[in-house]
Amino acid sequence: MADIIKLQTPLTDEDVMKLKAGDVVSVSGVIYTGRDAAHKRLVECLDRNEPMPIDIKGQIMYYVGPAPAKPGKPIGSCGPTTSYRMDPYTPTMLEQGMKAMLGKGPRSKEVVDAMIKHKGVYLAAIGGAAAVIAKAVKSCEVITYEDLGAEAIHKLEVEDLVCFVAIDAEGGNLYETGKLPFREV
Repeated sequence: MADIIKLQTPLTDEDVMKLKAGDVVSVSGVIYTGRDAAHKRLVECLDRNEPMPIDIKGQIMYYVGPAPAKPGKPIGSCGPTTSYRMDPYTPTMLEQGMKAMLGKGPRSKEVVDAMIKHKGVYLAAIGGAAAVIAKAVKSCEVITYEDLGAEAIHKLEVEDLVCFVAIDAEGGNLYETGKLPFREV
């Protein structure tokens, strides 16, 4: 097992540039959730020359629609959704200062090019591990777009949310190399 790199949000360019595809990371701090409907609205704000309702500079956007919380818990299961659905909006989000995305599945060439240009990184979580991921969430609150239900933008406070770097800011890409962070291939 590789050494775990600890990250604290918000992320800096330096944080992102030291990460390489295959690194295992542990994220603590604030991250935001958002899926395609929320991303569309964020980009529409920019298209209308309006400020976005959240400041994404240095932030991680987690592609998830969390399940309702059980009594006494901050969140229900919260596994990653397929990331390519956010690809039309991701270059704009990176241009606005977002530093990382957390999801699952490969990304388009346009997204990878934007990651290189704006010093962003794509983190991957293990699909099917939603209940385990939820244990890292210490608090959860809806920030905006409440009408979207589970797809609203939530502010999560996480502690030691373990994931891995799928695509780094230099274009290193596990989806192309096939090298997994958990074992030698």
